[in-house]
Amino acid sequence: MNKMRFGCQTYSWQMSYEAYKNKLGHIIDVIGRSGYEGVEAETCMLGEYYNSGDMLADGLAQNGLSLGALCLVLPWRDTEENKFEKAEAEKIIGYLGRFPGTLLSLCQYPGDNRDSLRERQRNAIRCVNAVAARASARGITCTFHPNSPAGSVFRSAEDYKIMLDGLDRSLCGFAADTGHIAKGGMDVEQTFKTYREFINHVHYKDMAADGRWALMGNGVIDFVKVTADLASSDYDGWIMVEDESPASEQNPDASALHNMEYVKNKLSI
Repeated sequence: MNKMRFGCQTYSWQMSYEAYKNKLGHIIDVIGRSGYEGVEAETCMLGEYYNSGDMLADGLAQNGLSLGALCLVLPWRDTEENKFEKAEAEKIIGYLGRFPGTLLSLCQYPGDNRDSLRERQRNAIRCVNAVAARASARGITCTFHPNSPAGSVFRSAEDYKIMLDGLDRSLCGFAADTGHIAKGGMDVEQTFKTYREFINHVHYKDMAADGRWALMGNGVIDFVKVTADLASSDYDGWIMVEDESPASEQNPDASALHNMEYVKNKLSI
């Protein structure tokens, strides 16, 4: 399994945004001390690092960490990117010039409902492909991360097929998230196998039988099996642990350590 690397997503801290909105330095320190190899940050969590890639690079280096991915979340509701969306994407594409090899993870804000579903899906795919084309022209690899709130336009098996048929696979891969796959009513192991050739990034998140998020190992997702399947298929990308459980919202520092201990003890890294 030495090709795969485990990192930590910053969403656990983002759930308590007001407390952590400008504390990425603290978050990086916790992630490093917990034993992860890398970080995936959402752009809203960059704080003072937003305008200084050099500062972020120094902070990561001090903690022995890599920037595995940077996650850009935008609405993408129109037939093409609006002025704000395009400007923000250009900012982040430029920012990643400081971090060769870092993935640009693209994620859409969920809406309030799934009205006009096919139109919204087409618009999102068109916008994501446009961002991915500009990023690719500058040597940046993209991945698309679907989510599972009720208003997400990519949350079911049918949605995933539409999404992966529409994405330009030469420009953008698929960030498979165990929790969102399960929440969307899909079989996690089978979905990973079905779309393995498109997967270039992975999120691990656990879910209880009743659909609530859980700390790793406290839910129903078989991470041992998923990890073994990834290893047997020669997956060589990042696995980012992203915990959205109530315990993580209350104490994200502790959940980061708990989840990495689970990874070390159960996933044989």
